[in-house]
Amino acid sequence: MKIFLVFVFSIKNLKLLGCVLLKEKCLNLEKYLKHDNLLDLNGLDFFSKLNMLKEIIRLENDKLIDILNYIKRINYFPNAYITYRIMLTISVSVILAERSFSKLKLIKSYLRSTMSQQRLMRLALLSIEKDFLNEINYDNLIDNFASQKAQKNKF
Repeated sequence: MKIFLVFVFSIKNLKLLGCVLLKEKCLNLEKYLKHDNLLDLNGLDFFSKLNMLKEIIRLENDKLIDILNYIKRINYFPNAYITYRIMLTISVSVILAERSFSKLKLIKSYLRSTMSQQRLMRLALLSIEKDFLNEINYDNLIDNFASQKAQKNKF
């Protein structure tokens, strides 16, 4: 889907598109999101809203999040709002999946091929979140755990 949404990555690019090309891109997006006779997006409606948006939007920053917040404040472009929300979440999920697979390759070696799936999953999670784990103060964590366990054993 990223190929179809490139034209809305920045307002500058959107403003450079002519009406005919913008309409064509919106209709292509409609075709891409169509399943049987069900439409997720009306291409002509999306075109008219984007055409209107590119004329009225005035932003200093051309970041996707700024555009999304602007559209949210106006509350008049629901399809554009959904489109920008999708664009801001798709890349994160793809990067997370790629990072997980690359870490899995490092962990799952020939010597560890007999490892259980649960242990492998936990090691992958620890490897992925190693920056977060480096910030943890283990002394406080151990003291807190020990004090909780010690309180339960008092008679």
